[in-house]
Amino acid sequence: MRIARLTKLAAAATALASLLLTGCSDGGGDRDTDGKVTLRFQSLAWQKESVDANKELVDEWNAAHPDVRVEYVQGSWDSVHDQLLTSFEGGEAPDIIHDASDDLADFAYGGYLADLSELLPARLKNDIPRRSWRTTTFGKGVYGVPFLQEPRVLIANEKILRASGVRIPTPEKPWTWPEFRRITKELSAGDGKRFGVAWPLKDPVSATLNLGLSAGGQLFHRDADGKVRVRFTEGDAVVPRTIHDQVDADRSASAATLGMGGSDTLPGFFGGKYAMVPLGFSYRQQIVQQAPEDFEWKVLPAPAGAGGPAQGVSPQTLSVAEDSPYKKEAVEFIDFFLQPDNMARLAKGDWMLPTGAAALKDPGLRAEKDGWATGTALAEHLVPAPAQSVRGYPEWKDKVATPAYQEFYSGAIDVEELEKRLVEDGNLVLARYQR
Repeated sequence: MRIARLTKLAAAATALASLLLTGCSDGGGDRDTDGKVTLRFQSLAWQKESVDANKELVDEWNAAHPDVRVEYVQGSWDSVHDQLLTSFEGGEAPDIIHDASDDLADFAYGGYLADLSELLPARLKNDIPRRSWRTTTFGKGVYGVPFLQEPRVLIANEKILRASGVRIPTPEKPWTWPEFRRITKELSAGDGKRFGVAWPLKDPVSATLNLGLSAGGQLFHRDADGKVRVRFTEGDAVVPRTIHDQVDADRSASAATLGMGGSDTLPGFFGGKYAMVPLGFSYRQQIVQQAPEDFEWKVLPAPAGAGGPAQGVSPQTLSVAEDSPYKKEAVEFIDFFLQPDNMARLAKGDWMLPTGAAALKDPGLRAEKDGWATGTALAEHLVPAPAQSVRGYPEWKDKVATPAYQEFYSGAIDVEELEKRLVEDGNLVLARYQR
């Protein structure tokens, strides 16, 4: 890896020398001969409504700001981390960068992102709550603007719920984790033809950690020396044990869905095989588009525990590259892009929640239809994901946590082995990033 990095840096130096000789630039903002600025904005929007909203706002900006043009560049969530790392090292990073807050730590500490603390307008600082700003604060700097977020909710088959007679949870009074386990047993047919819940845990880490906050889990702890270490407490065990017991003891959760993504569970959900599926809030769009016409569904809050309805989130963010020569102009575009009406448009396009207090007041985001009101009621309980500022989290997640949780949920290892791997193996990984 070191040789590859040196090779990339050498190539970048050669390219830079060539650019200096020719007087042109391939990365970041550019100033035309007539003095006009062009900023590159890499967006990760992928749903049609979201892409359309992004492009419309770029067009509106360009029409009103002829001297500072924004060029829309399409990126992909599937490869954004590696793509950004390569573009940073090669001096070709876009000026304005769309990403998620849990992907920013290494870039922020590595000096690739601009500190926006002194560049952000007061309106934007005051509109987005402090808890959301914490997701993009690393050390003493702010390295991104959090603008879209989504809670994890329960999407339930309303007919099955009504027929069962179970208590319907509300944002004010959600199910407790023990109550949730009991109810999923009640909703199961017991013959494998219907399960109370389907857990799509192809990516088990973020779901487990973010929901774990409601039970008092934290997992990552910053010690007096400033270093982050993994500690597995009783609160961290509540969610994993609940899922494990639903799958392996109660048979109220389908083992077949553990390796699935959320979309993979929808056909079975529509067919009545699963009474409920825990999904990100934005999955409602797929349900609206794909569910049979007579299918009745309802959005319920996720279970809660000792920590109340708290839930970790990693908002979508907009950052500015440190190498951009036009940071001021880039932030001005971000401020325009995230005006309350615009932020609400983006949230509706992605079927997510805006972070901004003003945008959250949009009537369309508070409607009962499609569960918008339930999501909006949960917004005040969304807090930074546990791993938000942890350097080395991507490696810890991929090499340690993902296989450990997958094996635990499938019954291959017990909770003691899960704890050992997360803590002992995990701290070895994190230590390399904190020397």
